[in-house]
Amino acid sequence: MEKKLILRGALAGAIAGLLSFLFARIFAEPQIQAAISYESAREAAQGALDKAAGLPMSHGDHEVFSRAIQANVGVGVGIILFGTAMGALFAVGYAICLGRTGDVRPRSLAMLVALAGFLGFYLVPSLKYPANPPSIGHGETIQQRTSLYLLMVLFSLMFLVAAVWLGQRLQDRLGNWNAALAAGAAFVVAIGIVMLILPSFGELASNRASYGDLATETPQPLKGADGAIAFPGFPADTLYAFRVYSVAAQAILWSAIGLIFAPMADRLLEPARDHRPGGERVTR
Repeated sequence: MEKKLILRGALAGAIAGLLSFLFARIFAEPQIQAAISYESAREAAQGALDKAAGLPMSHGDHEVFSRAIQANVGVGVGIILFGTAMGALFAVGYAICLGRTGDVRPRSLAMLVALAGFLGFYLVPSLKYPANPPSIGHGETIQQRTSLYLLMVLFSLMFLVAAVWLGQRLQDRLGNWNAALAAGAAFVVAIGIVMLILPSFGELASNRASYGDLATETPQPLKGADGAIAFPGFPADTLYAFRVYSVAAQAILWSAIGLIFAPMADRLLEPARDHRPGGERVTR
C-alpha cells in the first residue's frame, strides 16, 4: 500500500512540477532575465571603476549553456524533478498520517498534507530567507546561506508536526476550534523565536567584513572615488515581483500535488460499496 501511495505521489508531483514550471516560465523568467541584465551592467560599471582606479579588471565566467537552454530545458527539468521528489515526500507524510487523524477522508487529508508541505517546506522558511533572483547573493556565503535555509525548513517542519500533536492532545479539553488556535499560536511563537535567533544573510561575518552592516545581500549602489553613485542598486520592483511569483509557483506546485493525489488516494483507499435491495450499504 505504501509503495502504491508513493508512486502516486511521485506522479502527482511530476505533473504539479510541470504546471509550476509553465507558470514560472511565463511570469518569473522575465524577472530572472532582468536580474541577469542588471548583473551584467553592474559588472561593466564595476570594471570601468576598477580601470579608472588602476585596479586589475575581473572577467566573468563563460556560460556553458545558453540562456535559452537554461530557461527552458534546465529550469524545466529541475522543477519537474523537484516536484517529483516533493510528491514522493508528500506521499510518505500522507501514509504516516493515515489512521492518525480521526475521521478525515482521504481527499481532505491529501489537501491538509499538501497545505502543511507548502507551509513547512517553503512559505514559513521564506519569511526569514525569501527567494532571490540571480545577482543577489555573494559566492562566499552560498554554503552558509544554504545551511541556514535548510535549518529553517527543519525547524518549520518540526514545529508543524509538534503543533498538530499539541492540537490533538488539547481537543478533549478545549474543543476542536480552541485547540487549533492554541496549537497555531504555539507554532507562531516557536518559529518566531527561531527567526529572531538565526542571523539574516546580511549579518554573516564575510558580508559584514566586505559590505558593512546590512540586513540583506541585495546589491547596493556602486559609488565612485568621489562618493557619487556610478550605478544604481538592485531594482526593488524586480525583487518584489520575483518573490511574489516564486511564492505563487510553490503554491501551484503544492496545490496541484494535493488536488491530483487526492482522487488517486481516494480510489485506492476507499472500499468499493454495494447497495443491497433494502437500501443497506455493505462494505466489501
